Amino acid sequence: MSPTDSRPEPAGRVTTVEIFFDVVFVFTVTQLTGVLDRDLTWAGLGRVLLVLGLLWYPYTGYAWLTNQLPPRRPAQKISLFAGMAGFLLTSVAIPAVFTDTGSLFAVGFLVLTVVHLAMFGRSQARLAALRLAPYNLGAVLLIALAAFVTGPAGYALWVAAALVQSALPYVTPGHSWIRVAGSYEVAAGHLVERHGLLVIVALGESVVAIGAGVDVHHLTPATTAAVVMALALPAALWWTYFTDTRDAERILDAADPRARTHLAARTYVLPHYLLLVGVVVAATGIHATVAHPDAPAGSAAALALAGGVALFLIGTGAARLGLGLGLTASRAAGAAAIFATVPLGARTAAGVQLAAVILLLTAMLLAGPRHPASRTATA
Repeated sequence: MSPTDSRPEPAGRVTTVEIFFDVVFVFTVTQLTGVLDRDLTWAGLGRVLLVLGLLWYPYTGYAWLTNQLPPRRPAQKISLFAGMAGFLLTSVAIPAVFTDTGSLFAVGFLVLTVVHLAMFGRSQARLAALRLAPYNLGAVLLIALAAFVTGPAGYALWVAAALVQSALPYVTPGHSWIRVAGSYEVAAGHLVERHGLLVIVALGESVVAIGAGVDVHHLTPATTAAVVMALALPAALWWTYFTDTRDAERILDAADPRARTHLAARTYVLPHYLLLVGVVVAATGIHATVAHPDAPAGSAAALALAGGVALFLIGTGAARLGLGLGLTASRAAGAAAIFATVPLGARTAAGVQLAAVILLLTAMLLAGPRHPASRTATA
C-alpha cells in the first residue's frame, strides 16, 4: 500500500468505530433537544436549525470519508477518535454557544474540520479534499469570529459559515468539489447502512433522554401510558424509515458510478438533515407530554410533537424523491393528518394527541410498504 492509502479496499459493512463515532455525534441531537426544551419558541427553533445545519455538513463529510477510506488501520481509527473529540467539544458547547461557549465550539469545529481534511487528503478522492478545504476552513474562520461577537452580527456570521460550507460550492461549481465529484466512488451498501444506523442511534437516544427525565416518585397511570407511547412513537418512525432502505441500496448500486455521487447527495444530505430536525422537535414535544400527559400541552408543545413527526416524514419523502421513487400517498396523507392533531394536544390532553399521532402513523404504515430492512454492523 502506498503512503497515501490511494487504493484502499472498498467499504463493506459499517465498522464498530464508525458506530462509536455516530454515538458521539448524536450527543449533538440530545443537546439540541435540551436547548429547544428550555426555549420552545421560533427563535429557539432557529438556533437549533442553525447549529445542526452547521454540524450536519461535516458529519456527512465523515460518513462519506469512511465510505471512501474504510477505517481498518489503527492510525485511521485514532484519527477518527480525534474527529470525535472535535464533535464532542462542539456538543458540550451547544447550550450556551451564542453567549458564553462560542470559543469552545470554534476549537472543536476547527479540530473536526482539520482531521477530516487530513484524512480525506489521503484517500483516492484527495483532489476533492483540496477543493473542499477553502470552503470548510472559511466556515471555521467565520465561527471563530462569531465567538467574539454578540447579537445579530454573531448570528449573521453563523449563517454565513453554514452557507459557505454547504451552499457556496454549488454557486461556484467550477472551483469546488462538485467539478471533481466523479473521482469519488460511492459504496452504496455502506452509505445506506451508515445513515440507517445514525437514525437508529438518534431515535434510541431520544428514548433514553425521555426515560431519564421521568419523575419516578410521582408516577401516575397517565404518565406510565405516556412513557410507553414515548417508545412506540420512535419505533413507528424507525419502521417508516427502514421501509425504503432496500430500494435505496438497489437504486444506488444500479446507478452509473459518476452519477451515483450526486444521487447519494440528493438522498443523504438535505433530506436526512430534515428528518434529524424532526427527531429533535418531536422529542421536545414528547418531553412535554410525558411531564403532563393528562393536561393540555399548549400550542408550542403540541406543534412540536406533530410538526416534528411531520418533518421526519417530509425528510423521508425528500429522500424518496432524491432516489426517484416518488412520494407515497399514504405518507403524504399521514403527514397532513398528524399535523392536524395540533388542536387536540393544545386544547384537550397531551397524552391524547400522542396516542392519536401513533395511531395515524400505524395506519400509514399499514397502508404502505411494511418491510423494514437493515444490516447489522461488524468490526
